[in-house]
Amino acid sequence: MNTAAAPAISPGSLDIGIGGMTCASCVGRVERALKKVPGVQSVAVNLATESARIAYAPTEQMEARLRRAVRDAGYEPLAADATIDAPDASPWAGFMPVAIGLALSAPLVLPMLGNLAGWHWMLPAWLQFALATPVQFILGARFYKAGWHALKNLAGNMDLLVALGTTAGWLLSMWLWLNAAPGVMAHLYFEGSAVVITMVLLGKWLEARAKRQTTSAIRALHGLRPATAHLISIDGEVDVPVAEVLVGDRLVVKPGERLPVDGLLQEGQTQVDESMLTGEPLPIVKDPGAALTGGSINGDGRIVMQVKAVGSETVLAHIIRLVEDAQAAKAPIQRLVDQVSAVFVPVVLGIALITLLGWWLSGHPFEVAVINAVTVLVIACPCALGLATPAAIMAGTGVAAKYGILIKDAQALELAHKVDVVVFDKTGTLTVGQPRLTAFQAVAGGDEVTLLAAAASLQSGSEHPLARAVVAVASERGLAIHPPITVRAVPGRGTEGELRATDGNEAAQPSYLIGSLRWMDELGVDWRALAAPAATLQGSGATVSLLARRWVATAAQAERIEILALLAFADEPKPGAQAAVAALRARSIKTVMISGDNQGAARAMARRLGFRPESDEVRAEVLPGDKAAQVLALKNGGHTVAMVGDGVNDAPALTAADVGMAMANAGGGGSDVAMHAAGITLMRGDPGLVAAALDISDRTVAKIRQNLFWAFAYNVAGIPLAALGFLNPVVAGAAMAMSSVSVMSNALLLKRWKPRK
Repeated sequence: MNTAAAPAISPGSLDIGIGGMTCASCVGRVERALKKVPGVQSVAVNLATESARIAYAPTEQMEARLRRAVRDAGYEPLAADATIDAPDASPWAGFMPVAIGLALSAPLVLPMLGNLAGWHWMLPAWLQFALATPVQFILGARFYKAGWHALKNLAGNMDLLVALGTTAGWLLSMWLWLNAAPGVMAHLYFEGSAVVITMVLLGKWLEARAKRQTTSAIRALHGLRPATAHLISIDGEVDVPVAEVLVGDRLVVKPGERLPVDGLLQEGQTQVDESMLTGEPLPIVKDPGAALTGGSINGDGRIVMQVKAVGSETVLAHIIRLVEDAQAAKAPIQRLVDQVSAVFVPVVLGIALITLLGWWLSGHPFEVAVINAVTVLVIACPCALGLATPAAIMAGTGVAAKYGILIKDAQALELAHKVDVVVFDKTGTLTVGQPRLTAFQAVAGGDEVTLLAAAASLQSGSEHPLARAVVAVASERGLAIHPPITVRAVPGRGTEGELRATDGNEAAQPSYLIGSLRWMDELGVDWRALAAPAATLQGSGATVSLLARRWVATAAQAERIEILALLAFADEPKPGAQAAVAALRARSIKTVMISGDNQGAARAMARRLGFRPESDEVRAEVLPGDKAAQVLALKNGGHTVAMVGDGVNDAPALTAADVGMAMANAGGGGSDVAMHAAGITLMRGDPGLVAAALDISDRTVAKIRQNLFWAFAYNVAGIPLAALGFLNPVVAGAAMAMSSVSVMSNALLLKRWKPRK
C-alpha cells in the first residue's frame, strides 16, 4: 500500500510584546512557558525589545493560546509594536515613582552621611518607619507582584531577589525596634531597604530611557511613512489615507513632501533625498520613468507618480521588517547567557542561605547574618546579563541601518567579524553593470548593418545587460528591430532563437545564436577567422561574444553552425570599487572576484579594480550555477567567507557563504531574491559598504563581549564580597542598578559609529 508523504506544514510566526520582564531569568521563564504550548516550534524572547517571536504550526486560536501562556507566566501580553509606535515620550517620563522614592529615602540616608562627618545622630524609629514603609510596600509593590508570579511558577527572577532582600531588611528593623529595651535606640536598617528599592527603580528608569534610544532607528523608519496621499481621481486631486492607495493609482507629490509609496515618475522632474533609506547623502535626480521609493523626500519639483507597490510590499516596509527581524533575533552567544540565567537565581538563593547560616553559626549577631544575606540577594540580580547582548545588537543594527546597511539577523552580525575572505561578483557589484557595445566586427564579406540588426532582434526580448547594450546601439543607428519568433536562453552561455527572413521567404526562418567563446567551443564552432581581434579585445578587458547561424540539416548537407560576427562589450568599474578592495586588504582580508568572463578579460578588469590575479584572487569562466561551489571550496579551506552579489543568479552563492551581502542595484533597491538569501543587505551599490558592514560587526561584537564580561565580572566579584560582609545593602542596591545602566550606556556608544571614508 502506497502512502503519500504528508506535506510539510509551513510554520506561522507571531510577535508579542511582553510587559513586566526585568532580567535574564524572566526571559527564560517566558520562553519555557511559550514552548509548552502545543504546536510551538521555536521561541526567541528579547529583554531589550520586551518582545517574543514565536514560530508555530498553524492551529486554531494559536495567538490567543500564546497570549494566555504569557499572562499565566505572570507577564502582560502587549502589541508587538506598542513601544515602537508609541509617541516619543518626554525624557522624564516615568520618573515620578523614582522622585518620590528619592524624597522619602533622602532623610534616611542623611544620618549615614553625618556619621562620615563625625556627627552621630539618628532619626526616631517611628519616623524611619513612616518614611521607609511607603517605599517598601507602595513603590515596591511591583517587585512583590512579579516575585509572587515567579514563585507560583517555581522560578526566580530579579523581582523575587529584591522583594526577599528588602523585606528581610524591613522585617529585621521592625523586630529590632519592637524588641529594643526602653530608652535604647536600636540600630535599624529601614534606610537599606528603602534605598535599595529606590536605586532599583532609578536603574530601571535609566534603563528604559536607554531602551528608547536603542529603538530610535525603528521609530525613525516608521516615521518616514506619511499619513495621507494626494490621489488624482475622476473628481480631481483628493487627499486619501495612504492605507487606501492602490497599485496603479496616480498620485501628486508636492515639493518637500515624503513619497507615500513606491512607484514610477510619470510627470515632472525633481531631485529626491533617499538618505534615510540608503545612506546616500546627496539628492538623486529623477526624470520621467525613474523609480521612486516611498519614504524618501521630494525636492523642489511637483511630480506625478504611478503607484507600483503599497503596504508591506514597499521597499520601506522591507527595510523595517529586516531591522525588526535583526533586533528580535538572538545572537548565538546569547545561548551562554540563557544557560547561566536558567540556574542563576536558585544558586543565588542558596548562597544567601549559606551566608545567613554561616555568619549566624559562627557566633555573629543574627542581624549581621541577615544583612549580609540581604546584600547577597540584592547585588546578585541578573539584570545586566539579560541586557548585555540585545542592547548591543539593537544599537549596532540601528546605526547600521542609518547608513544603508541592513543586517537581517543577529547570526550574520556575529559571524561577520570573523570573515577573512570576501568574494565579489563582478558585474553590477564591482562594475557599473551597464556594459556598452564597443566593437562589432563581421567576418570577411559579411554585412555589418544586417548582422547587427539580426543580433538586436534576437536580443530584443532579453533583460540581460549585454542584450540591452546590443539593442541600444542598433536603436541609435536607426536599424529595424523585429521580435524573434522563438527565443531560448542558455544560462551562463548565451541566447538562441529564430528570426523572420528578411527576404520575404516565410518558409526560411534562420536560427541565430549569440554567446560566449566557451559556448561556441562546446558546440564545436570554428571561429578562427575572428580569433585575432577577439584576443586583442580580451587583452584590453572587453567581454567578447560571437554571433553565429545554425543551418538545419538537409538532404544535401549535415547541420552546421557558421560564425558571422564578433561583439565586444566594455563595463566600467564603480567609483570607489578599487578603494573598497584596498580597504578590505588593509584589514588583512583576502578578496576574490568571480566572473563569467574568460581569463584574459577577467584578469584585465581585476587589475583595474585592484585585485591580484597572480595571487589567486580572480576566478574566471565561472557559470552562475557554479558560484556557490567556489564559495564552498573556500569555506572547506578553513576560511570564513562573505559573498557580495547583486542579482538573482547570486542567491545560491549568498546562501552558501557564511555571510551573504546583497547589494542594491542601480534602481535603488536590492533584488528581492538576493535580499532574502543574504544576511546583510547594502542599500547602496557602493562596494565601500562591505568594509563598513564588517566594521560595525566588529564593534558590535566587541560591545557584546565587553557587556558580558562586566555583567559576569560584576556578579562574580560582587557576590563573594557581599557574602564576606564587605558590602552593605545600600551599596549593593546602587551597584546593581548601575550595572544595568552601564551595560545600556556602553551599547549606546555604538550610535556614534560612522563608516570610514
